Amino acid sequence: MKVHERAAQIWPLLSFAAKNRQILTYGIVGDLIGVPRFALAQLLEPIQSYCLLNKLPALTVLVVNKSGEPGVGFIASEDIPLAQHEVFEFPWLDTKTPLPEDFQDAVKRLPSCGKPEAVNLSKCT
Repeated sequence: MKVHERAAQIWPLLSFAAKNRQILTYGIVGDLIGVPRFALAQLLEPIQSYCLLNKLPALTVLVVNKSGEPGVGFIASEDIPLAQHEVFEFPWLDTKTPLPEDFQDAVKRLPSCGKPEAVNLSKCT
């Protein structure tokens, strides 16, 4: 399965977690989709890029390490508690799941994993 296809698989999981106000660890997400947790950064990048480009709350802020922080690839917000609150308040289940091609396009337009400049670029698109 390709990265953008995995992102489309992860989106509903994170949307459901947001609806239930749940924070998930990399280990939990990895176990649920059958991917080692160290590989998740590249799978979460398309979701982060899509959210930035479409001015959506940073859905990937719900995935954290054992210390309760998103990984270094997360650049959508510096205020993690606020970003999580915004994600919890957004009506994700009323929002259609993007297609794998939408995620593929988002990463091409705005690579974001660990690139803080992506936040500023997303405000220009």
